[in-house]
Amino acid sequence: MNDALKAHAALTDWRGARSRPASVLGEKWIPPTGRCLASARRFVRDVAADWEAAEDVPEVAELLASELVTNALTHGAQGVSAASGIHIVVTREQELIAVDVYDSSSALPRLCRARHLDIRGRGLAIVETFSRDWGWRITPCGKSVWFQLLAWP
Repeated sequence: MNDALKAHAALTDWRGARSRPASVLGEKWIPPTGRCLASARRFVRDVAADWEAAEDVPEVAELLASELVTNALTHGAQGVSAASGIHIVVTREQELIAVDVYDSSSALPRLCRARHLDIRGRGLAIVETFSRDWGWRITPCGKSVWFQLLAWP
């Protein structure tokens, strides 16, 4: 299992390596409470719209950010201080918009395959389906889970 995690981390580092300079379009910190989820969704949608991303990109970015922030609140905020926030960063990397969601937990995200009647377990599958690419990386203070969308073709 550890070898699989190391392989996934190496692949994510390779895919997610930001060799091109990225411009930060917006950043937001939210407390690790569910009442801030709507604010995080609006923030990502508004940043994409303000920077005139392609037609459906603001709504898709909002959906995917909602999934990542929900995961950070549900899984990444467990057992961490209430003073420890969730950090959302929206960047532009040439024609791509990228959204990183940072939390202070080092618990790794797991892509689940929910069964038909399951009410949970579809978040990362949605991110995988609708993003150009996605992944995670361990940071000095926890982890980042990110996705990219083609926003300026």
